[in-house]
Amino acid sequence: MKISTKGRYGLRILLDLALYAGNGPRQMKEIAQSQQISEKYISRLILNLNEAGLIISLRGAKGGLKLALPPKEITLLDIIEAMEGPVCIVECVLDKMFCPKSNDCSACRIWSGLNKKIKKQMQDITLKDLLKSEKNRIARLSV
Repeated sequence: MKISTKGRYGLRILLDLALYAGNGPRQMKEIAQSQQISEKYISRLILNLNEAGLIISLRGAKGGLKLALPPKEITLLDIIEAMEGPVCIVECVLDKMFCPKSNDCSACRIWSGLNKKIKKQMQDITLKDLLKSEKNRIARLSV
């Protein structure tokens, strides 16, 4: 399993929205400048985040993007699965029809166990945790 730019940038977009949440909705242009991601690419990524119910897009003069949920309710697993699809280290874990031996395969049981542990670890990390780390990083840089 390799997390693509979609997953990494999706996380950065949500982290940016969480960091500036007290300032009202955030413009795509602001996120693009702050995160050094093209506005065009962000516009494609926010579709996935919106569809997953992680952000809200507000129209109008005071519109923009904001988190749909508090940071403590958004997990790393939510973000990665919204951007990449189901977390799965090998196909047979997700789709037993992928391999005829999947139902009685020691290797598949190992992959399945590892997959569960990875998903559990990702479920235990919230956007709030990442926000705290990001604020600490910013504070270190400003000294």
